[in-house]
Parts: sequence; C-alpha cells; structure tokens
Amino acid sequence: MPILHIIVLALVQGLTEFLPVSSAAHLILGGRVFGWQDQGLVFDLATHVGTLLAALFFFRRELLGMLQSCTAPVRDEAGRQNRSMVYFLAAASLPALALGAAAHELVEYLLRDLRVIAITTTVFGLVLWWADVAGGKQRELPGMNLRSAVIIGLAQALALVPGVSRSGITITAGRFLGYSPDAASRFSFLLSIPITAAAGAYGALRVATGEASIDWGVFGLAVLFSAVAGWLCIAAFLALLRRVGLLPFVIYRLLLGAVLLYVIL
Repeated sequence: MPILHIIVLALVQGLTEFLPVSSAAHLILGGRVFGWQDQGLVFDLATHVGTLLAALFFFRRELLGMLQSCTAPVRDEAGRQNRSMVYFLAAASLPALALGAAAHELVEYLLRDLRVIAITTTVFGLVLWWADVAGGKQRELPGMNLRSAVIIGLAQALALVPGVSRSGITITAGRFLGYSPDAASRFSFLLSIPITAAAGAYGALRVATGEASIDWGVFGLAVLFSAVAGWLCIAAFLALLRRVGLLPFVIYRLLLGAVLLYVIL
C-alpha cells in the first residue's frame, strides 16, 4: 500500500472513529472516489490499535481512577463513582460484544453495501438531531446508572451495521436519556475502549492464524497516524461541543448521505 494511502486512510479512520459520523462511509467513499483498494485486515488492526491508544491516553486519569477503585478499598464518593463506572462500561459493552461474535460475518458480507451505508448515514443523522432537540441537558456523567448504561450498550450494538456510527448512536442514546452532550460523548468515548480492544484482539487472532501477514512499516504508520488523529479528534470535539453543539454533525451526515446516494446513482 502506498505511503500516501496509508496516511490518508489512517487519518480518516482516526478522525471519524470518535465523531458522530460513519467511519465506514468515509473509508468506502474514499475508496470509490480515489479508486483505492480495500485496506485489508492488517490495516484495520493497526487503526484499531491506534484509536485505542488515543482513547487510553486521553482518558488516562479517569482510567487510573477506575483501576485504583478496583484494586484498593474505596473510601470516598469519587472512588465509588469510579468503581460504578467500571461496572457500567462492562454492562454496556456486553450487547455489542455478544452480537458481534454471533453475527460479525453476516454483517460483513451482507450489509457492507453502499446503499445500506447511504441510508443509515442519513436516517441516523436525523435521529441524532431528534435526540439532541428532545434530550435534556441536566444529567452529567456522575449521574450514570446501570439502566442508562445498558440502554446505551444496546444502542451501540446497532453500530455493527455500517453507516450507523458507533459514537453517533451511543451519543444519540445518551441524549435521549437526558445526558448533556458532553456527558453522552465522554461515556461514548470511554465505551469505545473495551469495544476497540475486543476488535483489535479479534484482528490479531486472525493475523496470528495466518489470514494475513504483517508489513510492520505499514502497521507502524497506520498506528501512529490513527492514534494522533484520534487523540486530536477527541480533544477538539469535546472543546467544540460546548460552542457548536451536535447540529453541525447532523448537517454533515445529511450531506454525506446525499453524496453517497449521488455516487450510487
């Protein structure tokens, strides 16, 4: 794979993994526009590693607090909240992990279609707008509970369908439940860690069993650029969210859906 392709696709993956838009839509559209071939298993594995590193580094303080709450006696309210968050993230991860294990190949072969992606990009963009308009802004992340975590986790399972967007659907669910845009986004990004780790582990297993060989140069570049792009994306998105809200991303999804439909036609 040419270096330019590696850099561009890794940047696209890193940026769109955390935005409430579809990374699958961007990668497929980019391939159609530029005539680039599918990036392959090793590249997917590398970008999973890169975006995982981005999330781990950005939320390192929160994750350290969660780790400490699980390995030492809890003595204050902050410790109790950190321990509860571990349970909530675990519970929210189960639906997507279970459905992904059961239906991954079915989704990969039947639903990775440009028409499906165009429809889901548009429809779930409108649902995001509805949730942002209808959702309240009074609930913050310390108010997360098991019921909300499970509902957001069930919504995340829908992201197995290309074009839905994992971050988009989890932020949407959080907004419907009354969490502020910032709280919904932070929980969505934290929730990306176990899911991305599981996807990366599955990709590593496939590589280890001989489905693909690793070009370490390609792998390293993809990890580096997707990690940097992912970290910048999280930081910029959370900063801009307070100023511009979610509406610009709704508009972008609708425009992207229209472009995909144009490509189809």
